[in-house]
Amino acid sequence: MSEITLETTAASSRQVANTRKKRSKTALIVFIFVWLVLIGGGLTFAKLYTDQMQRDITADIERQTAAQISEMQKAYDGRIAKMETTYQSEITQLKEKVDALNELLTFAKDNADTKTDNSNKLYTQLNEVKKQLDELKKSLDVLK
Repeated sequence: MSEITLETTAASSRQVANTRKKRSKTALIVFIFVWLVLIGGGLTFAKLYTDQMQRDITADIERQTAAQISEMQKAYDGRIAKMETTYQSEITQLKEKVDALNELLTFAKDNADTKTDNSNKLYTQLNEVKKQLDELKKSLDVLK
């Protein structure tokens, strides 16, 4: 009987060892699976978070850029309006000078001899002023 008991005990200890090995392998597989799920979930949430941060930063930059463009447009419009006003006043002054020269020219024609050179000088001055007036008009048109 002792041989039978020894065989039964040996068989039962082998069976317990095999069961422990199977449990150990199963536990290891479950442990690795849980870690892979945790790592995969962490990577997924990290990707989602970085995408959301990127969208937020992009939207913020777009808002800031739009504000800066608006400010620059206002400053540009202000400068153009100022230059236009300046050119308009210069054109008005030149028109006044042309009118004054025309009056002088008319007066000089009425009072001058046929051989005098004064009318030629006045015509020359008048032409120069007209050229300056045309240049200012061209500059104003370019600015518009």
